[in-house]
Amino acid sequence: MNGTQPTGFDGLAGTRADAGDASLPYLRPVAAGTMMIVDGSGAQPRVLMGRRHEKLAFHPGIYVFPGGRVEASDRRMNVAGALDEHVERRLLCGVKKPSPQRARAQALAAIRETFEETGLLIGSRDYGAPENPPEGAWSLYAAQGLFPELDRLHLIARAITPPGRNRRFDTAFFAVDAQDVADRVEDMSGPERELVELVWLPIEKAGQLDMLPVTRTALFELAARIEAGMRPYLPVPLYTCPRGIWRRELL
Repeated sequence: MNGTQPTGFDGLAGTRADAGDASLPYLRPVAAGTMMIVDGSGAQPRVLMGRRHEKLAFHPGIYVFPGGRVEASDRRMNVAGALDEHVERRLLCGVKKPSPQRARAQALAAIRETFEETGLLIGSRDYGAPENPPEGAWSLYAAQGLFPELDRLHLIARAITPPGRNRRFDTAFFAVDAQDVADRVEDMSGPERELVELVWLPIEKAGQLDMLPVTRTALFELAARIEAGMRPYLPVPLYTCPRGIWRRELL
């Protein structure tokens, strides 16, 4: 993964968040994971983006990375290869009940959601198929003869949704090389699916799509990390929004 930092990405730090709804009860953020798949085979790194269906209630029509909240099945899925110790530690910074299982589930959520939304399978066939996978998406994943591999994942950033929302997430933005995509199941995206369109674009061009500011900021962080060589020991930014102003701190 080699590339240059894009221009024109201002980032969230120091900007004011939308006011939200002060009448909503305070919600504790739930863990979520999203995946940035990077194709570094060409002159410029390209990243995979998906456009959400226009009829979805939550952020319709915008471009996103595949991802979503941790589900109970993510805590039960077997894996091949543990998270890098730097990644695990930074996933758990500031978490009220930190545990290796929480960090692992967050990474698995990103892999599972990527499969559900794009059909892309991130993992390895070197170990055969997992036995007794959880029902649902993980069962279909395991039927392809793969184990999810966590040691291939890079942690690029974390972002916590501000208060005053009816959904709040502590989202981990992971990145993986496109070479670590083992296979694809067809028809997991399309006109009747959550992601109606998938596109591979250079990072700077991807940043010009219609997307949430936090997604564009994650692209900026990805470009900077690619420029720095994707080293796992480098600090990872955490975006929070105390008193309505976005703050960037390094973990």
